[in-house]
Amino acid sequence: MPQDKAIAMAKLAPEMQADLADMTTSTEAESTLVEIDEGGALARNLAIPTLAGRIERAGGFSGIPMSSRHYGTASECLAQAVYYEAALEPEQGQRAVAQVVLNRVRHPAYPNTVCGVVYQGWNQPVCQFSFTCDGALMRAPQANLWRQSKQIAREALAGREVAEVGTATHYHADYVVPYWAFKMGKLATIGRHIFYRFPGSPGRAASFYGNWAGREFKPQVDFARFLADDTEERVARVAEPTYIPGLTVVPDVTDRHAKADVGGRIDTTKTWRLTIPDPVEASAGYRNTLSSQGALIADEVAPAEVSEQEQ
Repeated sequence: MPQDKAIAMAKLAPEMQADLADMTTSTEAESTLVEIDEGGALARNLAIPTLAGRIERAGGFSGIPMSSRHYGTASECLAQAVYYEAALEPEQGQRAVAQVVLNRVRHPAYPNTVCGVVYQGWNQPVCQFSFTCDGALMRAPQANLWRQSKQIAREALAGREVAEVGTATHYHADYVVPYWAFKMGKLATIGRHIFYRFPGSPGRAASFYGNWAGREFKPQVDFARFLADDTEERVARVAEPTYIPGLTVVPDVTDRHAKADVGGRIDTTKTWRLTIPDPVEASAGYRNTLSSQGALIADEVAPAEVSEQEQ
């Protein structure tokens, strides 16, 4: 409903409308964070007051029939959000993440498809769910956690709710403090995620009136750019350091070594170089051994030679 969408968006403060793209739900860009350490972040987040009063519910989501050929795509996108955003969170926290996605599907500020919400900004500098634009999808899911994520996605699409997060459209980890946290309505903390709703009427249940678009499209993420970035990083990590002549270890008074080495390592500031002589050429013992063996062989061969001459 374009007219309703325009009305709902008009109710959002202009500043917040401008900030929507930066109000991501997971790993935050540095520019969106309050500069503070993790311990301080926990304290700051605790200091943000939780909204008083009854938490409104957007109602169970049941907009996509299982018979739809788009159901599988929607379920997969939702399962990916649950897995990559909250696989190690408690089950209720995983369900809350799924609810945030489906709340957005029905809110006019966001796309009206599941995959559209999950992949929003996937090809932009800032994406709403970081796993879609940071290469995380290149990591194969852990089988048991992926099965659980898919089950939670299916149950969320069937209408299962998490009452304490109500009309939440945002969340962030408790070890960061995004600037927008102070502008939203804090609803609940589950696991390490803190959930928020829009302030005022845009965060009320009446604003979640959007209908599912009737189709789903999952974009084809170009993983080549992540591989290229990864290759550059790996090359940088394995690059050989520049050779600088000098000591490779710090000498110690307890070291027992020649003047031209340090603890068994060559001091390249000296002119001495390690050489291993050819034992055949340099060992007197080796030559003596050969000489004595040759003499014995000569003594053993001599009688045979004499007998042959006599014959």
